[in-house]
Amino acid sequence: MLRRDALGQYGEEVAARYLSGLGMNVIERNWRCEAGEIDIIASDGNTLVVCEVKTRSSEVFGSPFEAITQRKLRRLRQLATKWLEAHQVYAPLVRIDVIGIVQGSIGAPNIKHLRGVE
Repeated sequence: MLRRDALGQYGEEVAARYLSGLGMNVIERNWRCEAGEIDIIASDGNTLVVCEVKTRSSEVFGSPFEAITQRKLRRLRQLATKWLEAHQVYAPLVRIDVIGIVQGSIGAPNIKHLRGVE
């Protein structure tokens, strides 16, 4: 496994525990279809949350949030629709969240959570 892949998996695990700690129910992780992948799907009350996780070992080359483009957000919206259709689920509200994690060489990870990213 590449170091980058291991860091990404670690970040997704940290994010899933973080969301659970906020009282959200993690429904699925790493859901894939022909159009792409959703890192975490969770419920926050009656809201379906599609969560993108970006993990970095430092911010030398920029914040994890800099990787979230309008194109990526459009794809996440499309993926949310595909997930709902594939699971035959109705969600009155759908929200896209982004979690940025910076895990330096020592210490606890720095977690930032952006809710309802447009």
